[in-house]
Amino acid sequence: MRVMELSGSTETRRHFFSAMGLSIGSLALGSMLRREGYAATPETGRRDGVRGPHYSPKAKAVIFLCQAGAPSQLDLFDYKPKLEEFHGTPVPEDLIEGERFAFLSGRPSLLGPQFAFSRHGGTGTQVSEILPHISGIVDETAFLYSLTTDQFNHSPAQLKMFTGHERPGRPSMGAWLTYGIGSENENLPGFVVLSSGRGARCGAACMGPGFLPTVHQGVQFRSGGEPVLFLSNPGGVSRGVRRDSLDAIRDLNAMRHEDVGDAEIETRIASYELAYRMQTSVPELMDISREPAHVLEMYGSEPGKRSFANNCLLARRLVESGVRYVQLMHGEWDHHGGRRTSLPRHLPERCREVDRASAALITDLKNRGMLDETLVVWGGEFGRTPMLQGEPDDPDVGRDHHRTFTMWLAGGGIKAGARLGATDELGYRAVENPVTVHDLQATIMHLMGLDHTRLTFKFQGRDFRLTDVHGEVLEPLLA
Repeated sequence: MRVMELSGSTETRRHFFSAMGLSIGSLALGSMLRREGYAATPETGRRDGVRGPHYSPKAKAVIFLCQAGAPSQLDLFDYKPKLEEFHGTPVPEDLIEGERFAFLSGRPSLLGPQFAFSRHGGTGTQVSEILPHISGIVDETAFLYSLTTDQFNHSPAQLKMFTGHERPGRPSMGAWLTYGIGSENENLPGFVVLSSGRGARCGAACMGPGFLPTVHQGVQFRSGGEPVLFLSNPGGVSRGVRRDSLDAIRDLNAMRHEDVGDAEIETRIASYELAYRMQTSVPELMDISREPAHVLEMYGSEPGKRSFANNCLLARRLVESGVRYVQLMHGEWDHHGGRRTSLPRHLPERCREVDRASAALITDLKNRGMLDETLVVWGGEFGRTPMLQGEPDDPDVGRDHHRTFTMWLAGGGIKAGARLGATDELGYRAVENPVTVHDLQATIMHLMGLDHTRLTFKFQGRDFRLTDVHGEVLEPLLA
């Protein structure tokens, strides 16, 4: 009987909410307070959505350009003349004594850089010839040459990079950020994921909310076809009918929430409402054909195509519209050797896919006055060994997984031209300022105005955080 009353007139629904001690006005006020971050949640007793910033942020948004599969830092950014000199000779035994690798065994030979390096910009930064456009923005970037991870298989390493832990179940970085500071646009999710190429091995776990309220989960947008799957109304269902249906579902969910007090029911209501608002905001936002021709050319974008270039342009449009965290996943960087995963053959292909658009994103953000408040991060989940995988005389050689690697950052409070850390003369170990994945995460959170030690969530009896019990802010990288 109550269900039938709810699906009836507006007057009947108003009486129902009055009986619950609520009015339409108080519901609207509650919605507004939740958007502004002042409504308490049953599970925490704290404000919903916005818990920070803890201090004045340097950045308002993050764009993480993830090169999933782990590009070879030794062939792109970390030039080693000694590695070139000793190409083809067996690796020193003491260097790998007691070490474990994903595929290598015995005493493999060293593999020198497969492409020429040269210096660029006022910083004289060494960059490979297969990244001509990124070479042109090195004075805007900060390079981390001494990143290390304790995970050297793809899924665990990607999980470590994005959730702080190598096993599934923890909240992703984008979820932590929206949990901490919310979104700037009520018609768009705070955390958006775009993918091209093969994508990430860890799948949905790299964009999941873990044990945080599910409202903080990343929403996957598509650069080709329907922007968000299942967002459009089915055939024959008008926007008015959809609105009436959502009103009825909301009322039923509100009844259930009144009975059980489950915060996830509020999340469900919020998700339905966001999806309804996205029906009008997302299609226009995702239509990059509206961009001027010179902008499309700068990125190398082709409207309607699923590509890294289109995703970079969309990332700029998303942060311009108030999205907090955009995660681009571009796969197929796993170059072990052989014709299918040849490093000499396929690494240049991947670089052609991302080089121009990566540089264009930095240039475009700077031209629009957005770079200072947008943090851009570029890199994979681990690095590649100085030793070759395959036979020394094979033209399609490759490199195995490795714990040491290079990434670069730009904008959003990062010191342009900064360089931190160094590896040994063969590029095997970090010997200057070793940096962990948790240090990188702590720095990203810091630039967004969040203290990584204070942004916590109580689960199973203890407080969890993105960086677990680790992580130091990388002060030398800060502007």
